[in-house]
Amino acid sequence: MMTGEAGKNGMERVNRIWKHPVYQESLNRIRACEETREFCRHTPEHFLDVARLAYILAGEQGLLPENAQEREKVREQIYAAALLHDIGRYLQYEQGIPHEKASAEIAEGILRDCGFAGEDSERILCLIISHRTKQEGDSLEALFYRADKLSRNCFACPSCAKCDWPAVKKNLEIRL
Repeated sequence: MMTGEAGKNGMERVNRIWKHPVYQESLNRIRACEETREFCRHTPEHFLDVARLAYILAGEQGLLPENAQEREKVREQIYAAALLHDIGRYLQYEQGIPHEKASAEIAEGILRDCGFAGEDSERILCLIISHRTKQEGDSLEALFYRADKLSRNCFACPSCAKCDWPAVKKNLEIRL
């Protein structure tokens, strides 16, 4: 296990994000905006599904470092980005701001408050800002985009037929 800045379980800073008052306020605003939403919601379950899928995909593609401390750092970046990637969604509903941009703006202050700086913060913000842009290849950005889309279980959604997602984006089968 890694000690120091990442904490006893390697996720201390990620847990600080979860507990951050701006994060919680933003999450509550998203819940209020999506209270009657028929389609996919932006919930902690979605955020954690994205994190777990991105980490699995990164492992399968050989993007996780051999060194345990470096691997833990990448895992922490993935989880932090996943928790924050849609946190500005309420600003898209309320003001029409693209949520990836709003999320990155909100995330910047939260990350600073939670002890993320330099390369860590830059990587996390890059994952957030690019999560809606399809990436080619096996970069972490490409895998994060893919994990965000794979996290949606369209095959089990009662509103799938009414969803405005293009058919090529919908997950109509269980896959990875």
